[in-house]
Amino acid sequence: MGRAVDSDEEAGTTAIEAATLAKVGRRLIPFLALLYFVAFIDRSNVSFAAEGMKRDLGFSAYVYGLGAGIFFIGYVLFEVPSNLILHRVGARRWIARIAVTWGLVALGMAFVTGPRSFYLVRFVLGAAEAGLFPGVIYYLTQWVPAPQRARLIGLFMTAIPISTAVGGPISSAILALDGRQGLAGWQWLFVLETVPSLVLGVVTLFVLPDSPAQARWLNEAERRWLTDTLTAEREIRTVRHGAASARLLPDAHVLILCLAYFGVEMGLYGVLLWLPQIFKAAGIAAPLSGYAVAIPYGCAAIGMVWWSRHSDRSGDRTGHILAASIIGFAGLAASAWLAAAPLLSMVAITLGAVGTLAILPIFWTLPAARLNGPAAAGGIALINAVGNIGGFAGPFVIGWIKDSTGNFTDGLLVVASGVLLTGLIAWWLGRPGTMGRAGVQT
Repeated sequence: MGRAVDSDEEAGTTAIEAATLAKVGRRLIPFLALLYFVAFIDRSNVSFAAEGMKRDLGFSAYVYGLGAGIFFIGYVLFEVPSNLILHRVGARRWIARIAVTWGLVALGMAFVTGPRSFYLVRFVLGAAEAGLFPGVIYYLTQWVPAPQRARLIGLFMTAIPISTAVGGPISSAILALDGRQGLAGWQWLFVLETVPSLVLGVVTLFVLPDSPAQARWLNEAERRWLTDTLTAEREIRTVRHGAASARLLPDAHVLILCLAYFGVEMGLYGVLLWLPQIFKAAGIAAPLSGYAVAIPYGCAAIGMVWWSRHSDRSGDRTGHILAASIIGFAGLAASAWLAAAPLLSMVAITLGAVGTLAILPIFWTLPAARLNGPAAAGGIALINAVGNIGGFAGPFVIGWIKDSTGNFTDGLLVVASGVLLTGLIAWWLGRPGTMGRAGVQT
């Protein structure tokens, strides 16, 4: 009789769990992904504007690489303070503020007149957007239990490859407005792609609840189950990791994760912000190069979702990161030697993009498995901030090396090595006695 009662209670809990997570997934993930989608377009559309800016403003590869990467300096400096403010004032108001601010600054990109104004606006754009991504990751830890987290973070992070895949054709179409109303095509690009950011910033105030307690679309049983589950997880983290899960100063594992994230971000942005020009060097000229970008990142979006689901089902995190990093490294390294063969270059870049982006949603389960409260907000922001120095280093190194050698080969090998570094660090963290297998799987 007791077994029957336990079975009924377990079935009831499973039904509530499924219903609650389905609602969270439907209500939060599409909107957050859309928000990050437009943010990513606003930070990366400079890659499609590059040719026009080089033509009209006389930018060299060095100037472009420095300006594209300097976004991340502003981003890094304001990342941790932004996330700590979000923890105090709530996600709804702070994310809305971020979106409106970055939209206004992104509009300013249409009015740069030379290297100095280019560097300045890109720096301020990074400062304005600081806190969005780690804020969302921290926000999702308040809504999604650990065993399901990689899958839903993966769905959210498909905004990265989808924005690039969709942004390529859209940007190519906008660039065709060159000369209309006295504006160059690259100026139209920044003007028109800013509008969605401003609109979504206002909408955020009306659609994003700060916590499960404010979610009217959850019933009482669902709110109670979600609150109890997340509270139990926080208590377990505190017992397992002690003071490290609650203090604001980072522990050694957080600093190691900073280095791991540096590697993958160097590979991600080193390729992404140069890809139209890499394709041009391979013989895929504009506007076809804008449409060609959709292929590797469309495949990467599918790979992210599938690999993060597989990680959730298996419970393994670090092994999945290592495998993805090897694939990403192999693809990007191969692309360095295939720059003169358009089809083979496309295949190699696609493999590199799939592996690199598959790392991201699984990686972000690692700090969330260890940190609580303000430490989670600050730790996630610190990892993202320090890691995003790789977002500066990747584009800058490729531009610097290209100006010195006349090709992309050595630069691609450098950023490919960064992706491999991430996998090796994850493998080391997953060994018994390091972070501990249980610690990185939850």
